Amino acid sequence: MKKAPSCLAKFLFDMEKTKWMTEAIELSKNNVNNGGGPFGAVIVRNNVIVGRGVNRVTVNCDPTAHAEVTAIREASKNLGTFDLSDCEIYTSCEPCPMCLGAIYWARLKTIYYGNTKVDAAKIGFDDQFIYDEIDRPINERSIPTKQILPEKAIEAFKLWDEKDDKIEY
Repeated sequence: MKKAPSCLAKFLFDMEKTKWMTEAIELSKNNVNNGGGPFGAVIVRNNVIVGRGVNRVTVNCDPTAHAEVTAIREASKNLGTFDLSDCEIYTSCEPCPMCLGAIYWARLKTIYYGNTKVDAAKIGFDDQFIYDEIDRPINERSIPTKQILPEKAIEAFKLWDEKDDKIEY
């Protein structure tokens, strides 16, 4: 029979989570003061921050420069791996569809967030249209999407499938 966690253990667990979320929130606030968007994220492994990120979309003219993606890139570089399954992410806001996809690809084990996507929408960061587009059939999406040269494109997939020394992910 497993013993229930003590009140002290829960308190210490909550203090660690609060510490990392506070760091993400402080990054988001500092980023606003430095010309960026109001988003910050940290990635933690074994109670150590291994990646930090802030939203630099407008500053860097890069629509992928979201806090979570930037933190994932830094953590992966620092750890020398694309597999972050032993890490957690603390982000000042619920991840957008792109960031959520990146988090799943990186295999982060837990997502902790502060603000919700509804909070973000209230200040002009509304991603609902992307969720709506994903649910539509390809031929009904607002950006025309057309398949061309599938017989050529499949060649790379065949090469990958037959490759003996590939690194699976």
